[in-house]
Amino acid sequence: TFQRQLQQSDCQNALMKKVFDTHMLFLQINQSAVALKHVFAALRLFVGKFPSAFFQGQADLCGSLCYEILKCCNHRSRSTQTEASALLYFFMRKNFEFNKQKSIVRSHLQLIKAVSQLIADAGIGGSRFQHSLAIINNFANGDKQMKNVNFPAEVKDLTKRIRTVLMATAQMKEHEKDPEMLVDLQYSLANSYASTPELRRTWLESMAKIHARNGDLSEAAMCYIHIAALIAEYLKRKGKINVFKTSYVSINIIAE
Repeated sequence: TFQRQLQQSDCQNALMKKVFDTHMLFLQINQSAVALKHVFAALRLFVGKFPSAFFQGQADLCGSLCYEILKCCNHRSRSTQTEASALLYFFMRKNFEFNKQKSIVRSHLQLIKAVSQLIADAGIGGSRFQHSLAIINNFANGDKQMKNVNFPAEVKDLTKRIRTVLMATAQMKEHEKDPEMLVDLQYSLANSYASTPELRRTWLESMAKIHARNGDLSEAAMCYIHIAALIAEYLKRKGKINVFKTSYVSINIIAE
């Protein structure tokens, strides 16, 4: 009924946000496995009809959806895990098709970011989550329509990177009573994402929280200065920073 209004401004509008938030509520509030099956079907329809909302413009909706689906990939019900994995695979495939079969950069970035957040929020990474990753890989390997493009390889690379983050987190858990070792591990992980500033920022924020919790306020401040330098560098490259050029140089020197 409201398709024309929802598609205004390439689906970047207030009505789209309200409709999306309503869909998300069904995932955020506990549902039965039967109800969730219908929710996933509705989301497949929604993503299929309005791909611009997720793969163009701001990444907020894409990030929120990735976060909620990944939570369901860790669900205690095997049927819900399978449905969530199928939806996630469908979502990545839609991203690939939307980008004219070039890449899944946006969903890749938002999924890694969501995993990083969920590790702290929900403690994902056990056998249930690993099972879901295996299902996604199986979908990629068995998708005959995608045999001659690089989509299956991109899916495999993404699941591999997610496992790397999970392994690094497992190491962190072993050293959770050793704050210095824990931060060293997080720093290594942050540096491994030097080419992806948004993910690096996620881990730097996590490091800052650990420092603040341990009363190491100067170290926490340094993490936030690194984050400020990353943002300043981004603004500089976008040509949006000139008045604050001196401040940018100062921040960068301190960060270095």
